[in-house]
Amino acid sequence: MDYQQAGVNIDAGNEAVKRIKPLIKQTHSSQVLGHLGLFAGCYELPAGYRQPVLVSCTDGVGTKLKIAIDTGVLGGLGIDLVAMCVNDLICCGADPLFFLDYIACHQLIPSQIESIVEGMVKGCQQSGCSIVGGEMAEMNDLYKVGDFDLAGFSVGIVEKADIIDGQSIRPGDFIYGFASSGIHSNGYSLVRKVLTSKVCEDHNISSHMLLEPTRIYVKDIKSLRNQSTLKGIAHITGGGLHENIERILPSGLSIHIDRSALPVPEIFNLIQSVGNVSDLEMSRVFNMGIGMIVISSDHLPEQDDFKRIGTVKSL
Repeated sequence: MDYQQAGVNIDAGNEAVKRIKPLIKQTHSSQVLGHLGLFAGCYELPAGYRQPVLVSCTDGVGTKLKIAIDTGVLGGLGIDLVAMCVNDLICCGADPLFFLDYIACHQLIPSQIESIVEGMVKGCQQSGCSIVGGEMAEMNDLYKVGDFDLAGFSVGIVEKADIIDGQSIRPGDFIYGFASSGIHSNGYSLVRKVLTSKVCEDHNISSHMLLEPTRIYVKDIKSLRNQSTLKGIAHITGGGLHENIERILPSGLSIHIDRSALPVPEIFNLIQSVGNVSDLEMSRVFNMGIGMIVISSDHLPEQDDFKRIGTVKSL
């Protein structure tokens, strides 16, 4: 008996590491110390901060993985994984510094790992952060044949005085929304229940529509922070607009939203009509076309994918 007979292929793991090392190196900044392969990643804090605060978060991709596995289209998953972490991180006003991943699978296939990591590299390049480490685990008696799972971990930095926590939000402040790229990485248990392969074929719904990578808002938010005062930022994930915005509101405040300011992507209309899903349920499960909001008392410059969508009011 050997380890491979027990379900773990050490050679495949080594081959996967060999493939991804040069990819990951593309994300390294001058703050990354050492090299991939050490027992931990080392990162030197940037200079210029008086009271630096580290901000951390973790997330996954959810059951969007099942569609990617079924179709064999894996390239966008790495972007999703980075996006779901860094889009949360920037809500505090932080800049992403570095990212780590955890991949657990039934069978480690180097080409699959390479595709997933290529997506992570693209996501980190869009976010301006470095991949400093990760882990792969082959567990064939825990995961079904063909299955794998992803988890991501991100750390950022913000000046203590510049933390954005929503506590300065007042009645009359404006709510602005950034358009989403589609479903992002929430609600896929409902998506898969409604949009079966037969339904997708009948309605000409491509895997591209279902697997469009989550939009990363790091550069958009940083640009706004440099030109305006932002009182609150909310990443619109599970729970929709109201639940995610209400998380950052001081007590005694509510919101008024004009949902028509940004268009609803067609994929949501298809999910609702085919599944006979109520308006309320759609708005609680999905982003409905708005992936990130900011709250400010300033009049911010609007664009096609960035509009004022509401105001803050008293209860």
